[in-house]
Amino acid sequence: QVQLVESGGGSVQVGGSLRLSCAASGYTYSSYCIGWFRQAPGKEREGVEHIEKSGRVSYADSVKGRFTISSDNAKNILYLQMNSLKPEDTAMYYCARATSGLFCGDYIYWGQGTQVTVSS
Repeated sequence: QVQLVESGGGSVQVGGSLRLSCAASGYTYSSYCIGWFRQAPGKEREGVEHIEKSGRVSYADSVKGRFTISSDNAKNILYLQMNSLKPEDTAMYYCARATSGLFCGDYIYWGQGTQVTVSS
């Protein structure tokens, strides 16, 4: 079965960095859009970044210039490098897979999430 397992979350100071990982299994990794989402208490779930089958990436305005998505296709691991972290970045971060490699609007497989907490 499709499995997405996030890791790398933790507590950091404002301005610090974290690197999240999503280990994917149970499907052909490179065939589908895959991306990162986050949800903080009282806020809507937000798409952070995703990567298409072609390798093209898309970023949310809130993280452009600070977060970078990348994919190790040989290892089936998706990464989210998070720099210049702000308290507003505090959230549960989820890895998710879409049903297409070209259209990335239908994410149906989700990991359990990893918590990121940014404090001052």
